[in-house]
Amino acid sequence: MNIRPLHDRIVVKRIEETENKLGSLFIPDSAKEKPQEGEVVAVGNGKRLDDGKLQPLDVKAGDRILFGKYSGSDIKIDGQEYMIMREDEVLAIIENAGSKTKAA
Repeated sequence: MNIRPLHDRIVVKRIEETENKLGSLFIPDSAKEKPQEGEVVAVGNGKRLDDGKLQPLDVKAGDRILFGKYSGSDIKIDGQEYMIMREDEVLAIIENAGSKTKAA
């Protein structure tokens, strides 16, 4: 894919859930909610501040993120579905479960 979002926007590919059952009930695709987790595919250069400086983004390509239910705009590139959203629509970056960090 050859796309570079502008400013503080990012391109995200949704990470689809594979489970189609809830207990013993089958949930059709039309009744499922869209996942709110995705992988960042591309990022812009950053946000231009009032003083003219460029603030780099906190997210980078390859990060797994959580975003709001109504975040971003859906797009289709080369038959694949993606979302374009601003970095401030990202709720959290999902860290690797295996890494341990100390709380300050």
